[in-house]
Formats: sequence, structure tokens, C-alpha cells
Amino acid sequence: MPSSPTPRTLGEALDSARPYVLSLFRIVVGLLFFCHGASSLLGWFGGMMGTGKTIEAGTWPGWYAAVIQLVGGALVMLGVGSRSAAFISSGSMAYAYFHEHQPEKLWPIQNGGEPAAMFCWTLLLLVFTGPGPWALDRIFGSARASEAAPETQRQPSTVG
Repeated sequence: MPSSPTPRTLGEALDSARPYVLSLFRIVVGLLFFCHGASSLLGWFGGMMGTGKTIEAGTWPGWYAAVIQLVGGALVMLGVGSRSAAFISSGSMAYAYFHEHQPEKLWPIQNGGEPAAMFCWTLLLLVFTGPGPWALDRIFGSARASEAAPETQRQPSTVG
């Protein structure tokens, strides 16, 4: 009689799903960030702040922030250079919060800066966690890494 598999704890089951949930998290955050840029630059999703309009090209800082949101969001969502894109995007949201929102009132709930603060910290988290396994960099990079593996594999050296 075959032995039944050992029942896993909830913590073990959640831990095994972590990399995939991280990828889904990155995809959703990137998509939402992309949508902010697309609304401001392209007039999608009701346009800039729901007005149906787009931001005038070259205006500081809004147009540049929208470009970072559009491009950075797409890169984060796809998992292409996601750590660098998340770092730059996080910095743009920190700037947006401290330059545009925080001077009005201290707390994000009071100054309308909650989205900027949440995107800043969420994107910064992705800088440190990485993109997860469902990233284009990992998918296409893994094929190149496996081709180069025999040349780069080394035995651990011993000191002694």
C-alpha cells in the first residue's frame, strides 16, 4: 500500500506559493502604475484625473512623472528590468509625495497623497524582492543561463 503524502501545514502551503504570488503582485502593481501614466499621457481610462484630458507634453513635473508611470509600469508589469524600473518609479512617487502632497498637510489621508505613498513603498518592496518567477527577464534569461551553466559552474572552494 503506497504511503500517503504528509499533510502540509498552512504555512508550508503558503510558503510554496510565495514566488508565484509575488509575480502576480508585481504584475498587478505594474498594471495599475501603467494605467496612471496611460490616463495622463494618452487620455485612456477617463483621462488625467477623470477629466478626459491629457497632460501637456513637457510640463514639469507631471508629464515626466506620467512617462515614468507609463514606461516604468509596463516594465514592472512585464518583468523586464523590473528592479531598476521599480527603483526609479518608487523615487518618482517619493518626489510626488514630498513635493506635491506633504507640503499641504502632514498625513497622506489629509493631503491626498495616499496613492503616491502606497506606490512608493510598494515599488520599493519590489526592488528588494525581485520580480518572481513569472518575469520575462527570468523566462528568457533562464534559457541563456542554462546554456552558459557548464562554463560557469564551479566547485566551492575550501579554505584551509
